[in-house]
Amino acid sequence: MKLAISGKGGVGKTTFSALLAQAYADMGRDVLAVDADPSPCLSGALGFPEDKLSKLKPIAEMDALIEERTGAKAGTTGGFFTINPRVDDIPERFSVSHRHVRLLEMGSVDLGGSGCICPEAAMLKTLFTHLMFRDEDVLIMDMYAGVEHLGRATADFVEAMIIVVEPTRRSLGTARQIKKLATDIGVERLWLVGNKVRNEDESDFLEKETPGIPVLGFLPADLRVQEADRLGIPVYDHVPALKIVAEEMAKKLLK
Repeated sequence: MKLAISGKGGVGKTTFSALLAQAYADMGRDVLAVDADPSPCLSGALGFPEDKLSKLKPIAEMDALIEERTGAKAGTTGGFFTINPRVDDIPERFSVSHRHVRLLEMGSVDLGGSGCICPEAAMLKTLFTHLMFRDEDVLIMDMYAGVEHLGRATADFVEAMIIVVEPTRRSLGTARQIKKLATDIGVERLWLVGNKVRNEDESDFLEKETPGIPVLGFLPADLRVQEADRLGIPVYDHVPALKIVAEEMAKKLLK
């Protein structure tokens, strides 16, 4: 099962990704969590200890590896280089594991023009496609709002895209944009998850105003989420109410 988690910045998609990953791991599933956000922080939400984090580095920042696989120096544009480099060994070599969740950080490519192609972009695009073809029991990708860089592999292999929202119109507006991007590349299995929901009025608002996306469930607002981040411990352990809801949503997705 391959799941892409998206949403407006700050809505809690990384928190939800961590909850879902640990829920499946505790069910005995083989989980690979991929942090594809330009500012990776999934490791913190999962509570990875410092000794594991010291071994974790975003793939887009591995200049020597990128040059070895593409034949061009990272940070360069133009010239000749391999646009489909070897990536099959990367998930095993450069992921780290904690509590039965394996984590891989993709990193980001910062270029001026949307049409630019560079060695880093070639590496990440090929790696994304490779991840879609792998036989992991559960693949969870913590994305940012844009999904078009995944290409047609998303439509063919992602079982669902889950869009995390807050009970606000701006958040739902972003969900509407993500739905259009996903639909444009053929992704039709979409779910909406409401986060930071304080009361029934807010859950009713999301149910009523959803942009044509079925609601998977709601995560209650809880200040202990921030406390878990300060303490460096998993939200999954520190906020029992979120753990219970995440487990329910994980089971619903399996059905």
